[in-house]
Amino acid sequence: MGRRDYENDPHAPAANSLVPAASAVVIDEAGRILLQRRVDNGMWALPGGAMNLGESLPECAVRETREETGLDVEVVGIVGTYSNPRHVFAYDDGEVRQEFSICFLARPVGGRLTVSEESTEVRWFEPSAVDALPMVSGVRKRVNDWRSGVMPAIG
Repeated sequence: MGRRDYENDPHAPAANSLVPAASAVVIDEAGRILLQRRVDNGMWALPGGAMNLGESLPECAVRETREETGLDVEVVGIVGTYSNPRHVFAYDDGEVRQEFSICFLARPVGGRLTVSEESTEVRWFEPSAVDALPMVSGVRKRVNDWRSGVMPAIG
């Protein structure tokens, strides 16, 4: 299913859902960051997705990372909380989702790197190489917040 991201766009459709979600900045022992190229928009992104009933947000980040990258991770911190009501995702099925996400910091503890049905590539990148990659502004903000080492203001 296709997805289009709108952020601070006056032409964005109005949100019709709000779904808790989690993502993960996964860092290996060499200090590299894990990213996946998404099938739905062709952009590089962090692993993440919607929380399921019966799981916590950290469990969601762990599950989504395993599903999307093949890696098992351990959550070791929080990068930030993201809930901009002017950031929505419009899906082909008519859902327009307002962003509400916690981004966690994680480290790999097992598994094997592999693509999923949601990704065409999964790779480790040196932090300096991320700036040249195509990614939506919300993902870039999370990566930059991680690199700055300062948790952003809640909002």
